Amino acid sequence: MIRVLIVGGSGFLGRALFKELHPYMDVYATYCHQEKYTKNKRYFSYDINEDSPTELLRFIKPHLIISALRGDAHAQFVAHDMLIEYAHKHSAKLILLSSANVFDSFRHYPSYEHDKTLSESAFGKLKITLENKLMRMPAFSWTIARLPMVFGSNSPRLQELKTAIHTQEPYEIFPNSVINVASDYFVTQQLHYIINRNRWGIFHLGSTDLVHHDAFVHQLVEGLQPTKKPVYKHVFASNQDRYIAVLPKYNTLPNHLAYTTEQVLADTLRTATHKKR
Repeated sequence: MIRVLIVGGSGFLGRALFKELHPYMDVYATYCHQEKYTKNKRYFSYDINEDSPTELLRFIKPHLIISALRGDAHAQFVAHDMLIEYAHKHSAKLILLSSANVFDSFRHYPSYEHDKTLSESAFGKLKITLENKLMRMPAFSWTIARLPMVFGSNSPRLQELKTAIHTQEPYEIFPNSVINVASDYFVTQQLHYIINRNRWGIFHLGSTDLVHHDAFVHQLVEGLQPTKKPVYKHVFASNQDRYIAVLPKYNTLPNHLAYTTEQVLADTLRTATHKKR
């Protein structure tokens, strides 16, 4: 049975991946400060700013490492160098969860797998550096999964929106930003397939169609049916439409794993409204 280590497994996507893969694989994960994981024998404490992953890797001996790490840029560089070194020495595979922000300097069209990366944000530059580290690994030993905005009933983005509505704090929407979206359910299904089929390379995961950011937020709010109307802060990043979207062209997945913005919206609201009741 394949042994998997999810580094950053207590985060939103890390938890979703653990839940998806655990019934089928020998899965372990890391957490940082959350006490609720201290008694979970599948979770191990790991602070990216203070700990080395070396001892943990030697103990678990994973065949596959999934990096969902967040945090300080320098600490991430050091940690990923160690993960790559382990993968190289032990013929393990490494999957990096990356972001559409690696293209956030390009404004006029959606981006595909082999397009040149260029970012003006600190987050995008960090992801580009990490991607470049993986792409220097041997063929078949790495996978980069670039993700657009990810939603879901427990997603930080949805919780931030709900909090802003409740407190009546201004919530930023971007009328000129054209995006595609994902939910934790669909992303984990796609990654499960990639792992099972031992696919490698760069994958663009997300909805097959595009939507303006403000339109998607309006649909979310309409579906949530809040008692208060949100206060919006309109942010115009440019005078024309700006694309921050990742679409697949070369590394495509089967049709049954494809999904639309409407399906992401329905999946997020179905679980969110169920909890509300």
